[in-house]
Amino acid sequence: MRIFASAFLIGVCVLQTRASVTGWAALGGLACAAAIALRIGLGLRGGPQRAWRLGLTLVIAAAAGVAWSAWRAELRLDDALRGELEGVDRVVQGRIAGLPQAIDQGWRFEFEPDAGHDGVPRRVLLSWRAAAAAGEDGATVESPPMPQPGERWAFGVRLRRPHGFVNPGGFDYEAWLLERGIRATGYVRAPATRLEDDAATPMQQVHRLRAALRARLLAALPGSAHGGLMVALAVGDQSAIPAADWEVFRRTGVGHLVSISGLHIALVALFCGGAVAMLWRRLPALALRLPAQKAGALSALVGASLYALLAGLGIPVLRAWLMLAVAAWVLFSGRAVAPSRALAIALLVVLLIDPWAVLAVGFWLSFGAVAVILACVGGRVRAQSGWRGALRVQLAISVALIPLLVAQFQSFPLLSPLANLIAIPVVNFVLTPLVLLALPWPSPVLLAPAEAAAGLMMQALRWLASWELALWEQAPPPPGLLAGGLVAVAVLLLPRATPGRLAAPVVLGGMLAWQPARPPVGGFEAQVLDVGQGLAVHVRTRHHDLLFDAGPPYGSEADAGSRVILPYLRAAGVRGLDRLVLSHSDVDHVGGADSLLAAMAVGEVLAGQPEALGDGPNARGRRAQGQGGDLLVDARADEPAAGVRAGRTDGWADAPRARSCAGVAPWIWDCVRFEFLHPLPGPPSAAQAAPAHDNDASCVLRVSAPAGALLLTADIGVDVESALRARLPEGALRSAVVVSPHHGSRSSSGPAFVDATLPEHVVHSVGHRNNFGHPHPQVWARWAAAGARNWRTDAQGAIGLVFAADADAGVSVSAARERAPRYWHGR
Repeated sequence: MRIFASAFLIGVCVLQTRASVTGWAALGGLACAAAIALRIGLGLRGGPQRAWRLGLTLVIAAAAGVAWSAWRAELRLDDALRGELEGVDRVVQGRIAGLPQAIDQGWRFEFEPDAGHDGVPRRVLLSWRAAAAAGEDGATVESPPMPQPGERWAFGVRLRRPHGFVNPGGFDYEAWLLERGIRATGYVRAPATRLEDDAATPMQQVHRLRAALRARLLAALPGSAHGGLMVALAVGDQSAIPAADWEVFRRTGVGHLVSISGLHIALVALFCGGAVAMLWRRLPALALRLPAQKAGALSALVGASLYALLAGLGIPVLRAWLMLAVAAWVLFSGRAVAPSRALAIALLVVLLIDPWAVLAVGFWLSFGAVAVILACVGGRVRAQSGWRGALRVQLAISVALIPLLVAQFQSFPLLSPLANLIAIPVVNFVLTPLVLLALPWPSPVLLAPAEAAAGLMMQALRWLASWELALWEQAPPPPGLLAGGLVAVAVLLLPRATPGRLAAPVVLGGMLAWQPARPPVGGFEAQVLDVGQGLAVHVRTRHHDLLFDAGPPYGSEADAGSRVILPYLRAAGVRGLDRLVLSHSDVDHVGGADSLLAAMAVGEVLAGQPEALGDGPNARGRRAQGQGGDLLVDARADEPAAGVRAGRTDGWADAPRARSCAGVAPWIWDCVRFEFLHPLPGPPSAAQAAPAHDNDASCVLRVSAPAGALLLTADIGVDVESALRARLPEGALRSAVVVSPHHGSRSSSGPAFVDATLPEHVVHSVGHRNNFGHPHPQVWARWAAAGARNWRTDAQGAIGLVFAADADAGVSVSAARERAPRYWHGR
């Protein structure tokens, strides 16, 4: 079973890395059938034929994994939004399917349309904001009411197929939606009508109960700093946990404690099973009918099932419940099954029910942690117990998961063992029991001690998170080094006398010491990130890093800095920026600067309109909603500001001063020349004196190397394009790659400017199905007619540019969606 489950896992993983699933189900099925027939025909039983039997078993299992996951993928992809319905307003009737999540001035929820809506998927994700129901005069109405799970509504909606950003080191939103069976997203437009409430499904009734319990808990904790934590432990809703607390959890490695997962399910099962088994033994009549061990196993499964339902039975919770169900079945059956075999059965069951589980890091961490625990406590002559045993297991888990954490999150918390020793007892033995006991009657008698315990725990965790070395960050290692690191931690778990065990730390240290290659002297690389309707371009030379613009905000709680730029920079091994250029004050270019400056060292900030950033680079986008900070301004500074590390969560006390990019002299990094072509220094020009949103005040940066030049034009219009042509010598604008002005708007990229630059490639940084129609078809055709190849981030993901140090090598361009295509992208 262990070999079969492992091979089945390999087959599932192979399928989930394919660009298409067409034909894979048939191919896997034929390979599986052929291997079964061959094994039966050869009659392999023992002796030297044992190796053949093992090999055919591996082929059968792997082929079955490919066939099964491909068939499931075809079924899910068939449940798609019909093409002509995308972006079209229509009225859809159906039910609220899950627990609505609060968002900016509205709600986000899963919706199950009625069966009569042809071409609409069975489950969609909708956002309902107040702005969507604004009147004709533009006045925004109050936030819409919270729809209750199971209610029937008729919504005017505009749907689109699943689409997310695709960047190196980024989160795959489309895969996340696919795993949850959500095959379209959209937002509510008028009308929105509550329909008569027919009988809801049992699961919808559960979600309705969860919503009521969430409301009761929050009402019983007015003004609580940790109410979101209580709700997360009770009903699995994490939306009320502040972003600052999530950063503390990330830096201390305790995030798994606030997400209902295997640990919580197992503890509830242990309590229920242990209590019932203890009482069962004291009732001889019951013990004679059913052994106490089996009664305890059954009770443990019932208790865990109720808690899993209370948590919403989401994908991670379902995965943990399935693992526990297998363990309970083993105990109830009375069979002598090795723990590793039971783990293999659980793995197989999880993959059969959810073949997309391998796309979630929680899947690998959950099974990896259980495997480490089994390795620590199983097969030992004298297993340690008590606090020594718990400490040994915690240390083993912390070390063993290092390769996976580095590969998935580009970091791992160095203080995780200490933080977990503090947090695990508080969360599992104080907070969770008190919160669950308070659900029937949210009383201060139970919630006040829980609030006090949570406050003390968070105070300790914040102190640990404030340490400069609390978190190890590095770029994810290549597959070979990652495999070596996994083997090394596996060897470390073996007994002390195992040969080669002393070499394991060396291999693990080699993996942690690895750094990605940087461009050679004389060359540079650039990445036009996929940030939606905005701009963010990272340029790096041999020893220096520059970011041109910081993308847009995504509501009041997220922005391109936290969601896209920081994960990308960490994945690229960048720990600080020498310069951050904010081309102008439009929010789609500075929206992510707050998060970036709060989390990463930045040597200097240059801006096209530094005077407009006095309240922080994202003041217009989020300051009114309680976000942002103050970016200190010194437009008169003649020298670059000293590089300082901005505080992670404590505001802008250490933020570098912003100064104008006008008048900044050209500079050279590693034989690569950087030059601002616009705006001009001196008294403000007409463009510079324009209002704060004037695109013509944008910084224009040209980066040149022997292989060619990159021209970053921000949002300039045809007037600035004409001024640049008139002022600069002929050929000074010639560039191998141009990032199109104003995202490809028809108010930019004039014919004369296109002829002056004559690039080989032009990149349009645009949002998927944006309201502006960028890039405009005429602009696209104009660049193509000039001989340039058009690239767009919404359809192709982040665009990577490599300018070689050798002039003859030229420039190579690639797109993230084309480098690593997946069958669900664009589907």
